[in-house]
Amino acid sequence: MASKKMVLVGTHAGEDPDRATIPFVMANAALASETDAVVILQSVGVMLAVKDQARFIHAEGFPPLQDLMNSYMGMGGKILVCAPCLKARNITEADLIPGAKIIAAATVIAESTSADSALVY
Repeated sequence: MASKKMVLVGTHAGEDPDRATIPFVMANAALASETDAVVILQSVGVMLAVKDQARFIHAEGFPPLQDLMNSYMGMGGKILVCAPCLKARNITEADLIPGAKIIAAATVIAESTSADSALVY
């Protein structure tokens, strides 16, 4: 188990490929450097947790988002997804990628207050 923890909050998807991708670049780097990383998706960012959406997003200069997400999840990373944000977009649990976990505000607070640092994109 890592001795440090980082929370990365993603609030963008296909409308801003850079800001959709960077949380997963950073999360992969954190895990590779033995820092726990938790990605929380809020607002439009919840679209990244919808099946087959990430494969359409590729920010110039970065690996494809789908590859980054697969790598992150493969290293044991967690993707937490805002319940009210999903509801506002009529997205159900069945629409989400395997491993994505629907959460509410209390979990965001718990993850954030237990982290050494947080980044928001």
